[in-house]
Amino acid sequence: MAEPQAHAVERCEPVAPAPAQPAVKAPRPWLPIGALAVLALVLGALVLLPTWQPVSVFGLLALFLAFVITESVQLDLEVRRQTFQVTPIELVVVIALVELGGLWAAVVRGAAVVVVLVHQRYAPMKTVFNVALAVLEVTAAVAVLQLFPTADIDSPLTWAALVVAVTVADIVSAGCVAAIITLIDGRLDRQFWIGALVPQFLVGPLSVAAGVGAVLLTRDNGWAWLLILPILAAMIAVFRLSASALRERRTVQQVYEFARRVEQVRPDADGPLQIVLAVQELLNADKVGLWLPPYLDEPPRLVVAGDGGVSWYDGPADPEDVLRQRVLTPGSSEPVLVAAGRATPAEAAALARRGAEEVLGAPVATAAGEPGYLEVCDRRSDVVSFTGTDRSALDSMLTHVNAAIRQQQLLTQIRYDADHDRLTGLPNRQRLAAEIDQLLDADPVGARAGLVLAALDNHTEIVDTLGHAAADELLLVTAGLLREHAPPDALVARMEGEQFAVLLPGLSLPATDRAARRLREATSTRARVAGLDLEVTLTVGVAAAPVHGTDSGTLMQRADVALLAAASESSGVASYHQVLDQQSLRRLQLGTELEQAMADGHISVVFQPIIDARTSDIVSVETLVRWAHPRFGAIPPDDFIHLAEQIGRIGPLTDHVLDLALARCRRWLDQDIALSVAVNLSARCLAEPDLVERVQRALRRHGVPGELLILELTEGSVVDDSVRSSNVLTDLHALGLRLSMDDFGTGYSSLSQLRQLPIDEVKIDKSFVLGMSTSQGESFIARSIIELAHNLGLRVVAEGVEDELTRKLLTEMGCDKLQGFLVSRPLADDVLEKWLLARTGVRSAAPGAQHRRLFVRA
Repeated sequence: MAEPQAHAVERCEPVAPAPAQPAVKAPRPWLPIGALAVLALVLGALVLLPTWQPVSVFGLLALFLAFVITESVQLDLEVRRQTFQVTPIELVVVIALVELGGLWAAVVRGAAVVVVLVHQRYAPMKTVFNVALAVLEVTAAVAVLQLFPTADIDSPLTWAALVVAVTVADIVSAGCVAAIITLIDGRLDRQFWIGALVPQFLVGPLSVAAGVGAVLLTRDNGWAWLLILPILAAMIAVFRLSASALRERRTVQQVYEFARRVEQVRPDADGPLQIVLAVQELLNADKVGLWLPPYLDEPPRLVVAGDGGVSWYDGPADPEDVLRQRVLTPGSSEPVLVAAGRATPAEAAALARRGAEEVLGAPVATAAGEPGYLEVCDRRSDVVSFTGTDRSALDSMLTHVNAAIRQQQLLTQIRYDADHDRLTGLPNRQRLAAEIDQLLDADPVGARAGLVLAALDNHTEIVDTLGHAAADELLLVTAGLLREHAPPDALVARMEGEQFAVLLPGLSLPATDRAARRLREATSTRARVAGLDLEVTLTVGVAAAPVHGTDSGTLMQRADVALLAAASESSGVASYHQVLDQQSLRRLQLGTELEQAMADGHISVVFQPIIDARTSDIVSVETLVRWAHPRFGAIPPDDFIHLAEQIGRIGPLTDHVLDLALARCRRWLDQDIALSVAVNLSARCLAEPDLVERVQRALRRHGVPGELLILELTEGSVVDDSVRSSNVLTDLHALGLRLSMDDFGTGYSSLSQLRQLPIDEVKIDKSFVLGMSTSQGESFIARSIIELAHNLGLRVVAEGVEDELTRKLLTEMGCDKLQGFLVSRPLADDVLEKWLLARTGVRSAAPGAQHRRLFVRA
């Protein structure tokens, strides 16, 4: 009867069974129950013996049978390992007190309790407790009756005395039950008292009335029992219905509480454990196991919650387990109950493997495609077993469990994507930096590590000639070659564009240089891409800690400097040296020429059209900045944008791009065409105090209404604490323009903050879109983002749309706008005009609008 302290343990596979843990010592139940039995015996002797009177054997047998029937009709009150019953026994107690007296009433009822509980296979200690409780109830009732003046049964005073006596007996019974549970299992909650007292307070007075009425009628006419028995049967039926309704209400309430609890599950590694604990509590189970299949970089997991220090039990993690196989049969979706009394030999062996008498199992839907498995072993109660109601309750819970698991795995996917490259699955720059810092911080004095930065030589040419799909295929080949030939303990990462990195723990600079040369040689090969044999060659820069730096930022920066120098080396490999810093003078020169380049028109913009997914209307164009340097050629945007941020010139550069974009928008307005322009805002711009005034002046200067301007913000800048604590986003939005969150999905911290920000739309990062036509996982992420955004009232733009299948999938998902090479590449101003003339038509103004619209002709 005692309940050991509950424990919950989470394990990851593969793992060997843990050695058995000693159970927490629980209080021995015989001591309080023995004390209760002695108390019943002493009080019964004092109160009941004086009430002895001669009675007929027929009367004893009739009331004994009545006690047996009413004791068999019960409402189970389950409190952890304890189960107590509420019965309509007061009806027979009243008749027995009146006809037999207190002593015989206690004897007959005690005998009936023994017969019923032995038949129901109660534990001996539980039987002793219930017999003692029955005697105490009769003793309490007789003691109360002795306080009232003696009167005949037809006196209202007697009726009132019986009502008070039965009520006191019920309170004594509930108090004894509560005391025993508290001593053995701990403090009780409010639900126990409601379940224990409310039914009795309702049934008690009715039982007294029925019992008194039965006695009065039968004393006048013995045949009255023919009329009374149907009434008594109806009362018992009503009690059973009310007990059933109470159980149903309790189950519904528990499922509701479970749903609320699961909604509050934290999106972290402890989430499945919280779910398992909630299932254990709802079903009052001895132990619960949840097995989840592998997902992304996570291994299979077995999460266990159980009593008595359970840290592992065999079965749910075994794919060959009979019970798990039965539950996870293809096409099966409902819970399965397996009990020892009805099990096949194989199922009985599986139950014995778990040390369980019965198991309730159910499949769990996961984002991994493979179902998980949830099983519940044994009720804590020593009487109550799992029933159809429990199967229904578990079935109802599965909806919430499945939703919680899917949400957890979606957040895991987003977190994984934040640390990994979507194309290759390799760790990204952020993850690499964290790994470097963790490695160096572990031993600040003696830690050594080599960093190899490698760039694919012909990536840009392949993008320009064969397109992104072919370039991505080549990147995948390169990633595979680096994984194959890097040392086993190395971390291979993809930086951005055509760059990869290999972290080599424990290597000195000379050893890193040798490893880099071997790696370059091993990965130099030819690969079949887009029907062509293409050369795979890498340019490699090398840096090492601690000689070149003791933190990730310094080490990566110096490996990048070495990579720039390696481009001019015949070997294609260069190690960092201070002399190479002279090459940084080029960046310094670019910084000094930035302002003049804008004035001379060397820094210009190109436009990429964005269309409505359903109507093919051109709804906007994204403005992208370009720098054609007279001496260095085309400067990558990331290089000079990052440079402008570093030297504090990002504001003038943004104003320049904004002016070019609004000037283009104004020329369209002059042609009676409404076409929005989108401009990217750097995170540094959002921190500038005069940003809102500059944007407002630009709109006025070009005469463009605010609703035709879209400002695209990176997810990282929006969730920055300094930005969220300021009013800059709200003030920008108040100008009438729209705010778009760019590259959405590459971070996860903003998910819970979206509804607090004045964002109008989100742009799904192209890394999710490019592989949609071939990857079910990426389609799942894209669909989830679209549904999330629409639930928050936001519009969705998908960038990186390059084929019709992807366009069709996005349109079916409800995506609002599309952008990518399928529509058009980024075009210079004059080329854009020719493209519009050749590819688009003009629609009349929409109802309520002033200007015409452009659409892409099929």
